[in-house]
Amino acid sequence: MRYLALLLLAPWLLILGWGYWAYPKQLPPTARRRLFDLLALALAAIIAVQGARWGFDRAVLPLPGQFGRTSGAIWQQVLPALYGYGGFAGVLLLALLLRQRIWRRRD
Repeated sequence: MRYLALLLLAPWLLILGWGYWAYPKQLPPTARRRLFDLLALALAAIIAVQGARWGFDRAVLPLPGQFGRTSGAIWQQVLPALYGYGGFAGVLLLALLLRQRIWRRRD
């Protein structure tokens, strides 16, 4: 159950990763840039998994209430999704800005 949120979020993370890899088209696709992109995507995936693990561990389960033992346990899936997505998107945003700065065309 620890990685359920990331498993459900994986298709969207793959689309974001593809978007990062494919765009912008005007940057030169050199071997150094592709290596940078691979490292950025790998780091984003590692941060997403670690964020999901941290979010799962930080979710506080409520005391049993009138709805039974599992009332409010949804946060054990919401927090990992939020932390994983936030980490993934944050790393890709920083890499996108850095990549644009390094490989922009100088006219």
